[in-house]
Amino acid sequence: MRKILIITSILFITNINCQDILPLKERAAFINKLQKDRLNNLLPKLMEKTGIDMWVLIAREYNEDPIIKTMLPPTWLNARRTTIVVFSLDSRTKDFNSVAIARYAFGDNIPSIWNKEEQPNQWEALKDYIVSKNPEKIGINTSSYESLADGLSKYHYDQLYNILPSKYKKKVVSAEELAIAWIETRTELEMTVYSQLVEISSAIIREAFSTQVITPGITTTDDVVWWMREKVLALGLDTWFHPSVDVQ
Repeated sequence: MRKILIITSILFITNINCQDILPLKERAAFINKLQKDRLNNLLPKLMEKTGIDMWVLIAREYNEDPIIKTMLPPTWLNARRTTIVVFSLDSRTKDFNSVAIARYAFGDNIPSIWNKEEQPNQWEALKDYIVSKNPEKIGINTSSYESLADGLSKYHYDQLYNILPSKYKKKVVSAEELAIAWIETRTELEMTVYSQLVEISSAIIREAFSTQVITPGITTTDDVVWWMREKVLALGLDTWFHPSVDVQ
């Protein structure tokens, strides 16, 4: 593949430049491919392994569940209105379904099945779908320990719980184990680009600690920190956390 995601072999001996990074449009197409692979091939295995046959994720625009963020279509910067995504796995037939109970399809990979003309109430539509699938365990993102698995708001929890028939209230469980498994597991397709991602970080560090950036007696550690932030931004990328540089 041409520059699969980001980098060419020349970066092993030179500095990284913005032309070595995959353009946003091509990056979005690749992310969409990754998400499709994860949703269709990885998620059913994780659900079976953790014993959850239905996973309900709910998020409000600008207040997204951390798990929802990893599933957002590459052309979405946020959830839209109230976004409800439901994954179900038939424990007997292994039939897997992913649907959105929302105004819009969740990108290319998850279709919306909510017909507002037939059922104007989104929460009732969610209840009807849950009942139609008759799951044994309904996983939701609540956790007393793992922040990444605790993305369901109190309001959305109340809305969900209040619309469920008594039979299904008893089936609601924490999806903590499933959520963490989703976050920590990498597919074969993802691993094909990990060495390239690592090389981007290494190239930035190499340049940051070179004489191209550091002038002895003049450049401070804080200067190097901010050079790194500016470099990442100039490459059209984002950073997980603010870097730190110390003289030891």
